[in-house]
Amino acid sequence: MQRRLRQVCTAVKEHSVVNYAKIATIGGFSNVDNLIVRATHPNDMPLQEKHVHQLLKLFSISGHSSIRAFSLSFTRRFGRTHCWRVALKCLILLHRLLRSVPHNSPFRSELLWIRTNGLISLYPCRFSDDSSISSPDYYTLFVRSYAHLIDEALNCSDFELEEDKKQSFIDEEEEEMGLAEKMKEMGRKLEILPQLQSLIDRVMECRPNGSAARSFVVKSAMKYIIRDSFFCYDTFRKEIVVVLDNMFRMPYSSCTEAFGIYKKASQQFEELGEFYERCKELGFCGYYEYPLIERIPFLQIQALESFLNGMWQFTDDSSSYGSSPLPETEVVSSEKDENENESGKGGDVKRIIVDDFEPLIKFDDDDDVVVDDGHVCWEKLLEESVVLSSNNANQKLLLLDDNNNNNNYMMMMMNNNIQVYNPRRGNPFDQQHLIMQDQQWGFNFSSSFNNFSSTSK
Repeated sequence: MQRRLRQVCTAVKEHSVVNYAKIATIGGFSNVDNLIVRATHPNDMPLQEKHVHQLLKLFSISGHSSIRAFSLSFTRRFGRTHCWRVALKCLILLHRLLRSVPHNSPFRSELLWIRTNGLISLYPCRFSDDSSISSPDYYTLFVRSYAHLIDEALNCSDFELEEDKKQSFIDEEEEEMGLAEKMKEMGRKLEILPQLQSLIDRVMECRPNGSAARSFVVKSAMKYIIRDSFFCYDTFRKEIVVVLDNMFRMPYSSCTEAFGIYKKASQQFEELGEFYERCKELGFCGYYEYPLIERIPFLQIQALESFLNGMWQFTDDSSSYGSSPLPETEVVSSEKDENENESGKGGDVKRIIVDDFEPLIKFDDDDDVVVDDGHVCWEKLLEESVVLSSNNANQKLLLLDDNNNNNNYMMMMMNNNIQVYNPRRGNPFDQQHLIMQDQQWGFNFSSSFNNFSSTSK
């Protein structure tokens, strides 16, 4: 009973307001408030274009005063109604006006001002339908989704069609553009692309269900929503191609941001294709108007992800090389072989902690090498390095003369723990001298030298 009473009260209130506006207009008391009331008549007819043109003409003549009057009248009309037809026509009127005025117009600034001051609330929208006989939740949900879409459109930056077309095609001036300017342009595109994706998400939320999908007013609203989504999809598709072409020039943080946008787009395009198929079945727009949705293959997403992972490992290794301190390494030192050679008994394994690497050259008498201030004498260092290098050359010649003693020699080097300076040891790819010696002496000296290098570590 209470629900039926609310429906009757809502219908009487809306019709009385419309009749008063018509009488006032005939009597010559036409203003912005009466114009909004007549444009949002609670019937099943779509919004008439003449009301939109009258408001635009009034904005161009009166300027800021008419815009302020429209904002206050629209706030009262949309905030007080409980009829889904009136609320939906208010949103359609606002949508049409936003499409007709430029982005930097005072009309948009005024809407942002009244939203900031709490005079109007598009998201969250508190509208609740009391006028429909059956299934009022379907109409309430659609009106709130539509209001959320318009609120999201107010937050978006300026990406007009003509400007995007100029930016999409590369001309001679863009080819001569510097790297810094191009990266700045890519940063602007990375700001616009998430906004376009958010708008596409809000469009897909405006999916009428139940009896709302059969309403003529809802169908007229869906035509405006879907046609704007065509523009959002086309703009996003062009901009993401430009970003991917310059992805290898951008910093790593920008690359990850672009990859996140591209990865989300792969899933979003699938949902958008299903949404368009549903809209085609309901007959919201003509089949020829819908664009062809280009699916993003999953293999391409995997390739970009593997590339970014490799880039992260490369940047991480290059940033940490030479700057991060080496951690303390736990090593196991065994004296078993030495004790077996001396006493024939097995020795115990000692576990020690070393802070630094073992020196490259060992000296017999450390007292002669270290001076008073604790530093190493460079003359003694040079002498010992020359002596060890000559001993190393002689040991190699002995190794070439007697192939049968090769294994004994290697065991001796391991037991004595002698380290020999090798200038070519730092470059593992420099093996040309070893190949020449193999050809000259006629045996595989490379493998012996590699075993010797691994044991000397």
